[in-house]
Amino acid sequence: MTAVHVTVWDDRDRGGGGRAPTASRASAVAAAPALFIHNIFTWGSDSAYGFAGQRPLADSRRLLLMDRRGYGDSPDTARSDFDVDAEDVVEVLGAGASVVGLDGAHLVGHGNGAVAVLIAAARRPDLVRSLALIQPSAFTAAAHHPRVAELLDRVCDGVPGLPDGITPEQYLRASTEGLGMAMPEPTSRRLRAVATSMGERPIWEAEIPLAAIRGAALPVLVICGTWERAPAAYREHVGPPLMAVAESLTDSLGGRLLRVPGYYPHTQEPAAVNAALRELWG
Repeated sequence: MTAVHVTVWDDRDRGGGGRAPTASRASAVAAAPALFIHNIFTWGSDSAYGFAGQRPLADSRRLLLMDRRGYGDSPDTARSDFDVDAEDVVEVLGAGASVVGLDGAHLVGHGNGAVAVLIAAARRPDLVRSLALIQPSAFTAAAHHPRVAELLDRVCDGVPGLPDGITPEQYLRASTEGLGMAMPEPTSRRLRAVATSMGERPIWEAEIPLAAIRGAALPVLVICGTWERAPAAYREHVGPPLMAVAESLTDSLGGRLLRVPGYYPHTQEPAAVNAALRELWG
């Protein structure tokens, strides 16, 4: 049993009626699973910021949605940390391989979850079939880009801490409505995720092992929004740096870059993202 919760979606037998597998269904049963790692404020199966929009992909393979520590149904943590998340990813991959003899899985990560995916892939490339990075927050991997360097200079010079006494609900409101976006319902599950996000290890401390990932020669897909529909304050705050990171990682890892409208690709444009994932997975 792994230290974190993993939601499993597998719809390959829906409507099968107990019939013997056809050749196409037998091929689907043998398909390598996909493991998804979420960003902040959310959890694996969440419809607001998580991967609920990717459920249709479960018609052809098993989808594993890992809740990072402090999120969803995973246990609490004193401090969320991308290195710990990467170890959890490796553990989930290894557990699956030992139990059912998996020959690797496809990894999908969004935001900070994509950083954990990159680190995990460098540690155990033998357990990885491909990488899909959705708007990855791997800022240190693109530190040479002027917009990313500007962001890193700003945060490394010292970002003011959270105001004393600010609650997770206040922080969620400031991070959504304060930037011109709709705020999701502040359920206890959501607020727990926000509280964990408030205490995460800064993502700009991550060291991205690009050379090890390149050496593994994994297929890489990078997905990024075009940001023209984003609220102005949010777009100015993080849009250009995230687009620069996506472009830089694509070049560094020899991947393919997919640009889709909006700023939350997998939730705002799930059909386009799902089609690209199907193509990547083969």
